[in-house]
Amino acid sequence: MKYAAKRVAMLVLTMVIVSLLAFLAFDLISGNPAEIMLGTEATPEKVAALEHELGLDRPLAEQYLDWIAGFFTGDLGLSYSYKVPVWDLIAPKIAVTLCLSLLSFVLIVLVSIPLGLGSGGKAGGPLEGLGTVLDQLCMAVPAFFLGILLTWLFSTTLKWFVHGQFPGLGEDLWGSLRYLLFAAVAIAVPRIAMTVRMLRSTVLSEMNKDYVRTAISRGNDRGEVLRRHVLKNSLTPIVTFLGQTMAEIVAGSIVVEQVFAIPGLGRLLVSSISNRDHPVVQAIVVILAFWVVLSGTIADLINQGIDPRLRREAGR
Repeated sequence: MKYAAKRVAMLVLTMVIVSLLAFLAFDLISGNPAEIMLGTEATPEKVAALEHELGLDRPLAEQYLDWIAGFFTGDLGLSYSYKVPVWDLIAPKIAVTLCLSLLSFVLIVLVSIPLGLGSGGKAGGPLEGLGTVLDQLCMAVPAFFLGILLTWLFSTTLKWFVHGQFPGLGEDLWGSLRYLLFAAVAIAVPRIAMTVRMLRSTVLSEMNKDYVRTAISRGNDRGEVLRRHVLKNSLTPIVTFLGQTMAEIVAGSIVVEQVFAIPGLGRLLVSSISNRDHPVVQAIVVILAFWVVLSGTIADLINQGIDPRLRREAGR
């Protein structure tokens, strides 16, 4: 419990620092938001009135505290481009990006763990060289390029989905998940290759240890030893790596959403940067940062639960 409280405190502190940097950075580079929103109709009187309406004439510290409180109340200011509340604009996008990220993560776990265990447990087999080449190839292919290939194959050629016509989670859940699946594959494939390589190396290291050789020499089934002992002792690096993978998935989603025309946070972030819509960019940056930090925190807490040695070290 003490370690969990410490990790949560670190998460909160990290997010405070990230939010402060995001707020100050965009406050410095964005110019006068009232002038940006008014455009050619900006006059000193109108600018002053809009600044007062938006609370921009208050002290900077007060503005920051209100902005942070907005993450809990849903008031993150007004979008410069869309003239709507920022939270109303990004809330539907969060669900889409969350589904895409979780779908990618599930694919990585379901595919990479069996492949990693199998390749590590049967090192030196006749297909090892082919597996290494495929692994290197998959790692080398960028997610956006793989997304383009999948779009050409499954949308343009096979007509399995219509590019640019995302059904919407609220309107057609299964149709939306099917659309997201192709994008999830584009994100997952390079990371599956990385996870398989990491897991294979970990399993090979464990297989060379005395307890494994002893268990196999006593007639225990190799596959059973692999599942019951090697996998258990490999869980800590696996969980840590998967926590890092979740952070990479967030970055991959930003790019892949552009390729598949998915209306998620990544696509909105890119368009908001182009439109200099800083309130929207600020909010998305903090949300994505929270996503990344939370993934690492959860991975650390899971490792604490499965590895007694880490619990003892944390209790010192």
